[in-house]
Amino acid sequence: MQAFLKTGRTTGESSSAGSSSEGGPSSAKRAKHSVPWVEKYRPRSVDDVVEQAEVVAVLRESLSTTDLPNLLLYGPPGTGKTSTILAAARQLFGDMFKERILELNASDDRGIAVIRNKVKTFAQLTASGTRTDGKPCPPFKIVILDEADAMTHAAQAALRRTMEKETKTTRFCLVCNYVSRIIEPITSRCTKFRFKPLGEEKIIERLRYICGQENVNVDEGVYKDIVDISGGDLRRAITTLQSCYRLKGAQARIERQDILEMSGVVPERYLTEFIAVCKSFNYSKLEEYVQSLSYDAYSVGQLFEQLTEYIVFNDGLTEKQKAIICEKLGECCFRLHGGGSEYIQIMDLGCTIIQALKDQ
Repeated sequence: MQAFLKTGRTTGESSSAGSSSEGGPSSAKRAKHSVPWVEKYRPRSVDDVVEQAEVVAVLRESLSTTDLPNLLLYGPPGTGKTSTILAAARQLFGDMFKERILELNASDDRGIAVIRNKVKTFAQLTASGTRTDGKPCPPFKIVILDEADAMTHAAQAALRRTMEKETKTTRFCLVCNYVSRIIEPITSRCTKFRFKPLGEEKIIERLRYICGQENVNVDEGVYKDIVDISGGDLRRAITTLQSCYRLKGAQARIERQDILEMSGVVPERYLTEFIAVCKSFNYSKLEEYVQSLSYDAYSVGQLFEQLTEYIVFNDGLTEKQKAIICEKLGECCFRLHGGGSEYIQIMDLGCTIIQALKDQ
């Protein structure tokens, strides 16, 4: 018992685990298969970047002249912002890639102290114009600030001064979702590129390629469902596919129902049943249905998101009813994100829908 409490395994399990963790073939095989597909199929060159034609064209021209301006890449998550700049840096520096790059993410401390110490110190270092193998190399380094919109205004002000002083030895690349949160003195010093959500055809093409490489058997309708769920986020699409593949097993065939269950999407029958209960104008029946709905443990935030689309495209409701219901949906989502009770928010929405249908 004491051995189990210390190691989390029984004695037999710990001995076998110890023998297999010494670098044998089984451990190497596990390490190979444990790589997430998002990282395994990350673009290695600018030409591998999916969809963003304008950005790729400009970067390709910059790489041909071995010159790179300060960059500000913004757009929705999962559209290839970080992957693009990493691929460009890999092409520029080759084997010296890790030495010439300083990448800071939102998980790091992003206050003014980091800008004044870590970023400023790295930017002041000089860089040679040749690689270790003797080939020519750009004489500058790249600082990548991922999730730059999370930086404080004081840190951005310090970064502006560093960008101004170290322009000969360092290029800065800021990656963010909301460009409006970046101060104007920084945006004016950068070439801005907006990354748009990926199109359906490009995501399906990439998913087909990954399925071919990994020998994944999927139904034809699965690709369309993944695209609808991801909303243009290729990273989310690939992660959903891999999660379902791991759950079903290598020999099993992935079906549409598997994708819906894995992604946590609320089945459409719940939406139609909820509206049907509201049309009965019976508050007691609504309360019973919401109670049973809560037992199924679906995300209420996901339910509200799908309800918004369902209400907007519902031909059985007038424009005034849609406006009233959507306004209440926004209020309920706001309260939900603020820690409000899920049960109360669904009941509040249901009562509003009943009242809106009564007043038609």
